[in-house]
Amino acid sequence: MEGKDIGRGSGYKSKELENLSEGQTLMIGGKEIEIMGTISVEDFNSGRCFHSGVVVLSPTASTPSHLIMKPFSNPLKSSCQLQQEENVKDISLCKPRHDPYTPNALVMPRPSPKHQWLFNKAGLPLVDVVVDPYLMTHLRPHQKAGVIFLYECIMGMRSNSRFGAILADEMGLGKTLQCIALIWTLLRQGPYGGKPVIKRTLIVTPGSLVKNWNKEFQKWLGTERIKVFPVGQDRKVEEFLTSPLYSVLVISYEMLLRSLDQIQSIEFNLIICDEGHRLKNSSIKTSCALLSLPCERRIILTGTPVQNDLQEFYAIIEFVNPGILGSSCTYRKIYEEPIIKSQQPSATKEEKHLGEERASELARLTGLFILRRTQEIINCYLPPKTECIVFCRPAALQLQLYCKLLTSHAVRSCLLGAVESSPHLVCIGALKKLCNHPLLLFNTIKEKNRNPSEELQESNLYEGLADIFPEDYDPQTINENESGKLLVLTELLAAIHEQSPAERVVLISSYTQTLNLLQEICKRYGYGYARLDGQTPVAQRQQVVDGFNSRYTSDFIFLLSSKAGGVGLNLVGASHLVLYDIDWNPANDIQAMARVWRDGQKRTVHIYRLLTTGTIEEKIYQRQISKQSLSGAVVDLKKKSEHLRFSKEELRDLFILHESSSCITHDLLECPCDQAGTSKAPPVTSMLSPRRSCQLGQNHEKSSSQKHLSMSELMQWKHFSGTLMHFPDPNLQRAKENVTFIFQ
Repeated sequence: MEGKDIGRGSGYKSKELENLSEGQTLMIGGKEIEIMGTISVEDFNSGRCFHSGVVVLSPTASTPSHLIMKPFSNPLKSSCQLQQEENVKDISLCKPRHDPYTPNALVMPRPSPKHQWLFNKAGLPLVDVVVDPYLMTHLRPHQKAGVIFLYECIMGMRSNSRFGAILADEMGLGKTLQCIALIWTLLRQGPYGGKPVIKRTLIVTPGSLVKNWNKEFQKWLGTERIKVFPVGQDRKVEEFLTSPLYSVLVISYEMLLRSLDQIQSIEFNLIICDEGHRLKNSSIKTSCALLSLPCERRIILTGTPVQNDLQEFYAIIEFVNPGILGSSCTYRKIYEEPIIKSQQPSATKEEKHLGEERASELARLTGLFILRRTQEIINCYLPPKTECIVFCRPAALQLQLYCKLLTSHAVRSCLLGAVESSPHLVCIGALKKLCNHPLLLFNTIKEKNRNPSEELQESNLYEGLADIFPEDYDPQTINENESGKLLVLTELLAAIHEQSPAERVVLISSYTQTLNLLQEICKRYGYGYARLDGQTPVAQRQQVVDGFNSRYTSDFIFLLSSKAGGVGLNLVGASHLVLYDIDWNPANDIQAMARVWRDGQKRTVHIYRLLTTGTIEEKIYQRQISKQSLSGAVVDLKKKSEHLRFSKEELRDLFILHESSSCITHDLLECPCDQAGTSKAPPVTSMLSPRRSCQLGQNHEKSSSQKHLSMSELMQWKHFSGTLMHFPDPNLQRAKENVTFIFQ
């Protein structure tokens, strides 16, 4: 049952094995085996034969009605006691809290007979559970469906004796509001006799969002209906312990570990973990702490569910519904290994078929308690959005330094030596810094010169680079002409500021040094700015955001670190967003770009992603949209860079500079358009001829069913050459000399 090999045997003829029947015996690996029965091919391929404990509760499941309507009554009890119990069950006391028959009322599903048999031992009358109309009027259709889904999971209606759920909606779909509606409903109502299902709820969240949760409760329910206790520097868990007023405790992951003893002394009936992909490793302290709490009802919220690492996927499932997929060993043997093996280029037909069957069964099982909706659902509620991928011509100094880096001993060792022992991540990091601005590379070189104790290979990377910089190079003075992206950015900001002074811009980078550089640019041009990065105290973050969103702010630019921003950041005060550098993980970039295009935004949104033409930034972008084997190694949100793995072929492709192309991404698409945004792109199937295995071209082995949506979307975008007289975006017109290509 655990999928372990307890013995292996050989020497039997296939005919002998085919003719085996129940009760017969044979020897395998020194053990006598008795045949108990036959497993069907379908059950084996799907893996269902290994799961005896996962039962779906069907509303049509039949249980004799008299067993439910007439529960066991103790014959030894006096008639007086029985009369008292009957009074408690008086139906007049068990009316729904809100009228289920009013138009548009959101009524939760009634429990099935089997559910009643399991969970209504006292035989209490059934009562409709109705979401408070005060909240219901604010819920959109997909949010109503989400509340019903969470209710069914938490009540154990979707799988037998399981009370967990994963709400994996993308950013902006209102996961917080759905949870607030669920909590408020369960705190006041229940299907059996109207008794509330929960008394106390624990919400664990990143530190930057503790106050945000408190504000959301106040926004949707006010301060009179429910008392929420956010743990902070000035409010300790002890106060929650001693006060009967509060029913919801909001605490950060870090504070949870510090206050675990007090938390364990409180009986919580529901636990909600925001940004639950933090729990992707079941052995870390946070996971162990939460698992130590005796609460079966658990919800994980994550806009970026872990889908590319099956062990991490198992960890978050194990947290919400322990044991539903069996032991870790069973899961690895039945699902992980066959699925991974089926995705290898060398996989046989049988291995591919088995992997597909097991993946399908895994999706079926997890679909009982995982709900995932994309942002397309709410697009109709949001204002229009224009997104531009802007390819910027590298400056002369950037090209010289780039070529020098590619011929360095360190890069050559990456291409010739063993990948594991090569400093390829250092080389990639140096190239990415150079794409942002040569000044960042110059500062690194100076730092290495001050600390010559660095590894020899790393010092080889910077050898001779200082000679390429002008002799009078001043690191205190930022020159826009030395960076193609910075030139485009300064022209873009000037155009936005001139055309509409009331508009505001969110400027995002992954690096603190780059944010420092951009901050100096703001000072030079007199732009008012706000900044939020890893150094911003958690207590001040929401204050910074609220100040920028205020209509009275004097700030034109919001400088944001994509890594320190946290989730739930709502920057609708701006309608323009510029992503200055690109991340290996597309989820990080998507999350960053969603800051301005979300609920509350009233104006048309313009998003610009800046890439340096022909450089490593284009290669990273290609991997984002191709979703091939490399992206599987880097797609996980929080993976450290040390876990990146590249083949020699992939590294060789990374370390190539394409000086002659205006956009190698467009070249690889083999698109026959006129590059003026007018001609219609041909069907995507013709675009998929293989070029290089690690680029946009697909491998021959891949079937047509595996064509990626992101690639077809890119073909449907408008394609513009940088040589056009008039650009599609008037804000980019001023920067046209430094723009080589645009996808819009």
